Amino acid sequence: MTKSPRTPSTGRTSPSGPAEPSEPSGPAEPSATKPGGRHAYHHGDLRRAIVTAALDVISAEGPSALSLRDLARRAGVSHAAPAHHFKDRTGLLTAIAAEGYGLLAATLAEAADLKDAGVRYVRFAREHPAHFQVMFTPELLRGNDLELTTARALAGERLRDAVSEVSTASEVSTASAASAVPPEGRGADARLAGVAAWSLAHGFATLLLSHNLDGPVGDQDPEDVFRTLSGMLFRAT
Repeated sequence: MTKSPRTPSTGRTSPSGPAEPSEPSGPAEPSATKPGGRHAYHHGDLRRAIVTAALDVISAEGPSALSLRDLARRAGVSHAAPAHHFKDRTGLLTAIAAEGYGLLAATLAEAADLKDAGVRYVRFAREHPAHFQVMFTPELLRGNDLELTTARALAGERLRDAVSEVSTASEVSTASAASAVPPEGRGADARLAGVAAWSLAHGFATLLLSHNLDGPVGDQDPEDVFRTLSGMLFRAT
C-alpha cells in the first residue's frame, strides 16, 4: 500500500493539539536580581546603594570594617563599580561625612531656639549614628574636599545662629530671642559660647551613643534629659 505524501507543517495544530507558538516579542527585561538573590542596582541608584550599605556596616562594625570590595558584593555589582563614584575608601567616608553635615545643617536650621538646637543635635546623632561617627573622625576623611568643607561650614553657621542673640529685621518670637545666649553671657569671645553649647550637645550625644549614659538616663527620653541639662547651663533671661 502506497503512503500519501505528508503535508508540510504550517505551525498550526488542531484545537486539541499543543498551543500555537506565541509571536516573538522584544528582548526580555533585565532581571531585578542577580544569582544568589542579590539586588542588581541600576547605574542611577548605585551611589545611594553603596552609601546605604556603608552606613549599615559602620553602624554594626565601625568604619574600620569598611571595604569597597565588600560593599560591591553587598550591592551585587562588580568590585570595581564603587570606585567610579568614590575613587577609594577615603572618598566614600568623606562623602558620608559631607552628607551628614548637610543633614545636620538642615535640622539645625529648623530649631526654634538654642535649647531646641541642642535637642535636634542629639536627635540627629541618635537617628544617624554612622554619619555622626564618621563626621568627627577627621583622620578618615579627605579634609580639603569641597563638598565636605562647604557642608561643615554650613552646619557650623547654623549652630552659631542658634547661639547668637536674635537681632534681625524680621519678626521673631520673644521666646526664641530669650533662648539665645545673651551678650553678657558670651564672655569676651562670643565664639566660646558656641563652643560651650556645642560641647554640651556633642558630649551628651557621644556619651549616649557609647552607652555611657545608660545608667543616668535609664528609661527616660534622652531628649528630655538633655533639655533638663541645657536648662541648668543656659538659662533664659
